[in-house]
Amino acid sequence: MNRVTAGSRSIARQASKSAIVRGRTQRRSVSKLGSTIFPPCCRKNPETRDTIEGTPLGITLIVTSVFMLAFGDAVVKQSSADFSLWQLFVARGLITVPLLFGVARILAPASTLWPKAVGWVFVRSILIVLMWIAYYAALPFMSLSVAATALYTTPLFIALFSAALIREPVGARRWLGILLGFIGVLVILRPAADAFSAVALLPILAAIFYALAAVITRSKCSDENALSVAMSLNLCLVMSGALGVGGIMFVPAAGNLAFPFLQSPWTAMNNGTWAIIVLLGILLVAESIGVAKAYQIAPAAIIGTFDYSYLVFAVFWSFVFFADAPDILTVLGIGFILVAGWLVVWNSPLKQAY
Repeated sequence: MNRVTAGSRSIARQASKSAIVRGRTQRRSVSKLGSTIFPPCCRKNPETRDTIEGTPLGITLIVTSVFMLAFGDAVVKQSSADFSLWQLFVARGLITVPLLFGVARILAPASTLWPKAVGWVFVRSILIVLMWIAYYAALPFMSLSVAATALYTTPLFIALFSAALIREPVGARRWLGILLGFIGVLVILRPAADAFSAVALLPILAAIFYALAAVITRSKCSDENALSVAMSLNLCLVMSGALGVGGIMFVPAAGNLAFPFLQSPWTAMNNGTWAIIVLLGILLVAESIGVAKAYQIAPAAIIGTFDYSYLVFAVFWSFVFFADAPDILTVLGIGFILVAGWLVVWNSPLKQAY
């Protein structure tokens, strides 16, 4: 869960609703390339001939995108000793913000990047920033595969919050999915084990933040321009990074750092470090576009199912980078969460939330 890009699934659905409304009244003057990447992506009847024919390409795009996402997360985990999280937010933003601005000017030159509901878009962006902070803070202390599995409980929390906050029906099947998902989390995290640490709960906290952001996206930001929402999120990441760097500069941490990735000051970056930052920025933008396009050309339920291949790739990259292989209980827990996600998301209105 860009996660996209911690927010790219939200972006895809926002693009669909705003484009459908605009398309009824006027034609936008955009390039041919732009019209293929950011048109409507989640119509009320996705099982049309076009979306069915686009399913193979959509599956290819979502699998490629989450492959890159898992790779990027592994790079962040491996590089967490070289720079702080706040430094990552600022430096990566120097890449992503100009890239997004360029994409906006090329693909939709007539559109505005200023959101309609500024307050709700800001709240959504802050929640996703908090999601990234919680998730990345956990990575130096735990396996990427375990952290990723805990994060991918997001659909379970979306179902809960949708029922509680915006009164969307859940139904018996999705309640079963929620129950199975939380059983899977308990199997993976094993809170009764001697080796359990409260840090293991950080990806769950990240999932809660992301689920709240998804519910706000669905209920308050559904007609926002996709590029506007993406730009708002990236600007909030840059601003939060700047605040973090400034706070550590003026109030430096003393003694041994409990969370070095969060508490370390800005450090000088060599060419190799900048290359990593540029790579992460390009990956983030590419993932966002890939996920948006996947949800546009294929049924969202199918794409949402293949989105869970992120967990497989997280296991793969965790082994490649850190020689970390999951044990039997972790594999069992991942299986529970995969089944739970299918029960909650498949053929459900909740899939439009993120």
